Amino acid sequence: MAPAAVQDTGFGGTKSSMTTDLECPFGVLGSQLSEDDLRETAYEIFIAACRPSAGRSSLTYIPQSDKAERPEKSSPSSSSSSSLSPSIQKSLTSTAASRVKRALGLRSSKKSSYLKDGSPSRSRRPQTIGELLRLQMNVSEQTDARVRRALLRISAGQLGKRVESIVLPLELLQQFKSSDFSDAQEYQVWQKRNLLILEAGLLLHPAVPLERSDAAAQRLRQIVRGAEEKPIETGRNSEAMQALRSAVMSLACRSTDGSTPETCHWADGFPLNLWLYQMLLRSCFDSGEETAVIDEIDELMEMMKKTWALLGINQMLHNICFTWVIFQQFLMTGQTETDLLGAAENQLVEVAKDAKTVKDPLYVKVLSSTLSAIQGWAEKRLLAYHETFQSSSVGFMESVISVAVAAAKVLVDDISHEYRRKRKEEVDVARDRIDMYIRSSLRTAFAQMMEQVDSRRRSFKKQQNPPPALTILAKDIGDLARNEKEKFSPILKRWHPFAAGVAVATLHACYGRELKQFLSGVTALTPETVQVLEAADKLEKDLVQIAVEDSVDCEDGGKGVIREMPPYEVDSILADLSRTWIKERLDRLREWVDRTLQQEDWTPVANKEKYAPSAVEVLRIVEETLDAFFELPLSQHSDLLPDLVAGLDRALQRYISQTKSGCGSKNSYIPLLPALTRCSTGSKFQGVWKKKEKSSSHQKRKSQIVSMNSSEPMALSQLCVRINTLHHIRTEIEQLEKRISYGWKMDFFAKDNEKSKVPLAPIGSAPEAKFELSQAGSKEGIQQLCECTAYKVVFHDLNIVLWDGLYLGGTMGARIGPFLEQLESNLEIIADTVHTRVRTRVLTALMKACFDGFLLVLLGGGPARAFSKSDSEIIEEDFVAVKNLFKADGDGLPGELVEKAALPVTDILPLFSTNTEGLIENFRFAVCQANGLSSTKSKLPLPPTTGVWSPTEPNTLLRVLCHRNDEAATKFLKKTYGLPKRL
Repeated sequence: MAPAAVQDTGFGGTKSSMTTDLECPFGVLGSQLSEDDLRETAYEIFIAACRPSAGRSSLTYIPQSDKAERPEKSSPSSSSSSSLSPSIQKSLTSTAASRVKRALGLRSSKKSSYLKDGSPSRSRRPQTIGELLRLQMNVSEQTDARVRRALLRISAGQLGKRVESIVLPLELLQQFKSSDFSDAQEYQVWQKRNLLILEAGLLLHPAVPLERSDAAAQRLRQIVRGAEEKPIETGRNSEAMQALRSAVMSLACRSTDGSTPETCHWADGFPLNLWLYQMLLRSCFDSGEETAVIDEIDELMEMMKKTWALLGINQMLHNICFTWVIFQQFLMTGQTETDLLGAAENQLVEVAKDAKTVKDPLYVKVLSSTLSAIQGWAEKRLLAYHETFQSSSVGFMESVISVAVAAAKVLVDDISHEYRRKRKEEVDVARDRIDMYIRSSLRTAFAQMMEQVDSRRRSFKKQQNPPPALTILAKDIGDLARNEKEKFSPILKRWHPFAAGVAVATLHACYGRELKQFLSGVTALTPETVQVLEAADKLEKDLVQIAVEDSVDCEDGGKGVIREMPPYEVDSILADLSRTWIKERLDRLREWVDRTLQQEDWTPVANKEKYAPSAVEVLRIVEETLDAFFELPLSQHSDLLPDLVAGLDRALQRYISQTKSGCGSKNSYIPLLPALTRCSTGSKFQGVWKKKEKSSSHQKRKSQIVSMNSSEPMALSQLCVRINTLHHIRTEIEQLEKRISYGWKMDFFAKDNEKSKVPLAPIGSAPEAKFELSQAGSKEGIQQLCECTAYKVVFHDLNIVLWDGLYLGGTMGARIGPFLEQLESNLEIIADTVHTRVRTRVLTALMKACFDGFLLVLLGGGPARAFSKSDSEIIEEDFVAVKNLFKADGDGLPGELVEKAALPVTDILPLFSTNTEGLIENFRFAVCQANGLSSTKSKLPLPPTTGVWSPTEPNTLLRVLCHRNDEAATKFLKKTYGLPKRL
């Protein structure tokens, strides 16, 4: 069985993780021949090819240096090579420079192997090339002597024949008998080996193809099989030997054209010839120091050329075979010698030259298989160079790349014709291969990191919140990229101008796929998602920076590499997820606002602060939302905060709007003014009770129709709770704004902050962090509810004692007292319920409502109310009583505030003490002035009701006249406008 493989060991002499068997590229012999069988046969061929001729042994070693230095005119004693002693000859050779070693960059052995062995047979220097080869090929002296003896016999019997014209194994079989060996078993093994060589050279791998029906081939096959059971008789006259010779010579002396060749073809068939020749080439390496070549390599190789004719070898096959042997020697010696790998690379230069000129199919086949084997070995390491080449062996990587690229160039440029036809443009083989190595190795390294990331994450288990797997992976990828740039890229850049750029583009793509898969399952923004995206963003920036720096000197400035790195768009993804997160939170808040307001009953007993529990919950959710937002490790808080605050602002505004909705407004409680009438002159008490009963019933009914909404107005206490609620919301909103402005996680109320009053961590400009809608809404809502509460109390709750009671039928029996008594009880409710910070606003609104109600009774109380000039004092006294109630002897509203609010009433009260003629004249003047009339005698138009009462306003003066219990007023109104006495 032929030696089929070389065990692959890792760099540094230790077994690598990728241990494999590298098959010989020459093909399988398909025979039982062993490596020892091939080596002995190759030695026999060498000795036979160099057998003595022309009276001098060509096996005697005569160094080239000795020939060069020998003088042209020498003495008789120097005319023979024997004139120089063997030791002198060897010494001169040792100092001679070797052409082969110099060309391949190989070194000599430190000490010849034959000096290291202490056995007697190796204690002296070899005297001839033959003896040197015997030692190198580990052939015993007995075997060597037997072979030389046989060759002498063959030469004596076949004088004049060249070695190529005989079949050496056949001749050797006839020369030896069992007695020539130490025992019968040794002879049988020797005979079997020669028969197997004949079978391999003539039947299995013939130089000239065989026909299936060839009789000689069938006979030889039978003889070889029969010899396995019983050795054949090899005597000259033996029938078996004659049959063997007949079959062998018939097969060996064939040619493609049918003529009888001068050369016997028994060892020149492929791949037997290459197997035999590589056995000879291996002898160039010192058997005792396998990483070095022998000093005599030039002479030994020159002698090996004598075997070429017999083996069918030429210079091109020699070059490719020697390349493989050097590479094989590198593998067998532990892959530690860069000199051997460099020698293989140098020899590939010669192979590349041959490949450009020789297109022989057999040569191309050998070339392709050999280079593919070398390239396969190299690329197996380069496709995962991060695993193969550790820190201590990174320098060795350059030699491996050189060999791989050299092999690839020959395979692509000189062998792959089809490839060249498909690719019209020029191909940079080296760059393409390096590109492939980088991408493949980094993908492999990335896959290994992916497998390790879970165990890496478990190492963070002591942390409260261990980082996500992709966050750890991003950091590891960043470290890998920096390691690539520092260690591997400087080497790879020799063949690829932007090796680091390709590396980071590959890592960018690998991580991008994992990120995309991760994001496909992300439906909400979580701290884990943010950590992953932030880590991805940092990784991308680091990778792009490396690519840019690596591509500075490139023609396109690295644009090609950058195009391979489509951005992760982390900012956009974060923004989209953040907006989705904000929308979901706001939608839940809005739904909760609607649901909780439906359940709110606005009772003051719900809590001691007397504001709605629903407001507390709404504000709690708002604060929790902001807490969750600022807990997210976002770098874009300031960009996204305005959207979040605006959404929260709208939700709070929705709550505020629904809080004040349904409560009405002040106008919804103010009754419509009755139509203008004139008073009947005469006694005040004539039919007054009848009129009062009728008028009271009518006005009350009308008041309710106007002021009531679709349902009964809510109680005063409920309105007060709503006011408190809006005030509480407004106060809390101010605190939220301060916390945002000063840094959400900062303690705004800390003493140090109170001293400085300077924002420690501003998150955005104040307008962007303001709850503008809810601030304005709560302020407007408080005002609306205060007015609504005030006018409800005056015109709805106290309607009987004011609108349906005050001065109805006369001033003497219907004064302000009952109204003040009931008003005071309502003031107590307000004082007990409304928050102190907003109570003044409620009381102010109530005071204005009382003043408006008082004035409305005087000016729009209807025909049931009539005042004489003498009633003015009573009216003034009642109004003073109303003002004093709100002043409360200095414990109520400020006097200035009360007097200011009372001005509209105070300005009009003097009209009730003015005589009728004066009122009429003032009215005429006001109407003319308002309508641009030049004369007071002109027909006066009816002034419209503006609702703005003033002592000079025409409608105000007209209403005072309508309520004047005076003949002159009645006649004027009847004559001027025809006003009726009753509705």
